[in-house]
Amino acid sequence: MPQTPHIFSDVTLNTNFLAAIVLAAAVCNSWPQASSAPQSKFGINVKAGPMDTLLLKDYAPASSLVVPQTLVAKARYPAIDVHSHSSMNGIHSPADVEAWVRRMDQVGVQVSVVFTGATGAGFDRQADLFLKPHADRFQVYCSMDVANIEAPDYPERAVRELERCYQRGARGVGEITDKGWGVQASEGRALPRDKRLRLDDRRLDLFWKKCAELNLPVNVHIADHPSCWQPLGPNQERTPDFQGFNLAGKDVPSYEELLATRDRVLARHPKTRFIFCHLSNQGHDTAALGRALEKFPNLYLDISARDYELGRQPRAARQFLVRYRDRVMFGTDMGMEQRMYEGWWRLLETADEYLPGRIWWPYYGLELPDDVLKSLYRENALKLLNWTKP
Repeated sequence: MPQTPHIFSDVTLNTNFLAAIVLAAAVCNSWPQASSAPQSKFGINVKAGPMDTLLLKDYAPASSLVVPQTLVAKARYPAIDVHSHSSMNGIHSPADVEAWVRRMDQVGVQVSVVFTGATGAGFDRQADLFLKPHADRFQVYCSMDVANIEAPDYPERAVRELERCYQRGARGVGEITDKGWGVQASEGRALPRDKRLRLDDRRLDLFWKKCAELNLPVNVHIADHPSCWQPLGPNQERTPDFQGFNLAGKDVPSYEELLATRDRVLARHPKTRFIFCHLSNQGHDTAALGRALEKFPNLYLDISARDYELGRQPRAARQFLVRYRDRVMFGTDMGMEQRMYEGWWRLLETADEYLPGRIWWPYYGLELPDDVLKSLYRENALKLLNWTKP
């Protein structure tokens, strides 16, 4: 039996092996080294213990604070939820619709705007599902036809379907989304970047103009939370639950470039009312968002799924909602669980502190004045939405 050669007898293997050793040593030397010496943080000597092995995702500290905990079972004023989804709420049958109406009665929601995510026969089916039994409790919004957007007849075709959906009961358009992959597109079915449809694309000019003519508001999701463009890792702002939304290093425009498409479409179509949902994904910077509201009179907002932006900056958020009380509407985008609605009422109506939050941060109640609550919950929606009977 031949003797196994020594690893260093092969020059190539020897070179690769040594290179690997050098690289490993360099990497290891770049990591923080464990030290037996005590660490001092803010005057406290930090000692080793069993919590050193605890994963951050499992850390759920129990608060010892003794603070008011207010249960708000119903909205103070009958609310109009301008942002909900039939798919997210699991609505497939008349029984599902009835269950949703019962929940709305329970928590004080008078009307829900339903984004069907559909055109064509799919929209027609959902329009009948909601409007035949409860035309007074729901508004249905259609989507946008984005099939064959490179065809010469696309602009006219999209408008024809919009008009048809309007005749079948659509009273708005949305949620129209561009997170970088193009309007109503996703990573898995995105066109090359230079061919993607954007909000300010000239091919959509006829569509936006027709929305204005039909008095149809348009709900738009532009970009995403700015943390999506930051690398995943220990400094990522949102918890691992949101890592599936991350866009760092992907073939999409920057956050700033996408917001610029918002501004251009607002400027080009001043007669079209645009409701940019999730505080236009700019709720982390209310000063910049306020400047946009001042510049574009046709820009409106909903607060859906941005409880964590409002609740972690209660003073700034309260000031913003008071100042722009005529431009912001209530929306959820978070299903239809009872505790979800109650969480919103508590956040907006009470002065409770250290409320449990969805992301990581605790929330602090905004205790909005009554006139602001009325505008947020219902009055703005009554003025801005299309209430023509289907």
